[in-house]
Amino acid sequence: MSWRLFLIRHGMTEGNREKRYIGKTDEGVCDEGRRMLERRKAAGEYPEADLVFVSPMRRCLETAEVLYPGQEPVVVEEFRECDFGLFEGKNYRELTGNVHYQAWIDSGGTLPFPEGESRGAFQDRCCAGLVRMAGICAEWERAEEKKGTERRELRATCVVHGGTIMALLERFGTEGGDYYSYQCGSGQGYRCAAGGSPEEIGKGEIELSCIQPLVFSQDLS
Repeated sequence: MSWRLFLIRHGMTEGNREKRYIGKTDEGVCDEGRRMLERRKAAGEYPEADLVFVSPMRRCLETAEVLYPGQEPVVVEEFRECDFGLFEGKNYRELTGNVHYQAWIDSGGTLPFPEGESRGAFQDRCCAGLVRMAGICAEWERAEEKKGTERRELRATCVVHGGTIMALLERFGTEGGDYYSYQCGSGQGYRCAAGGSPEEIGKGEIELSCIQPLVFSQDLS
């Protein structure tokens, strides 16, 4: 099976605006972030979706509500943001001089977050979520076939976190980008083609190809 996949990072939160590490903190989209989303939505710049998947965190649920009103999103627990441990809620200025933070920086961001998640564990979790999501997409396609609906490519959108997007694209992307090459701003994201046979998907093997950033004409900086 194959489908069109859109990965959209949630709208800006107060913590994002202050450049804090916001992982398990369940804060909502700030007023500025909501206005950014609404302007782009009004301009028709977000893709339409047959299915909408979201992280269970408030900032993602609120973003999906703005971008896809009237559509019931499917909550994927595995898409939660990384647990930043001792760095949670702090920004780089507040962490300057912290020996754990310096060690993490010196490692190129590969060390586990102290008292938090490792990148590997976080990535495994996110990827398990995408595999489960692929099963739901397959069920949707079978249901459409039974209804006799004219066959077309399924459009699925994930409203998730920056870290989730980076984890999925590094693991499943066919373009060779590394984790940090897929960073994106609040309300931004990527489009790609997703595919794999039922056997491959069952083994956790999904290909994400033709990866392109979403392009917006509205300057929201």
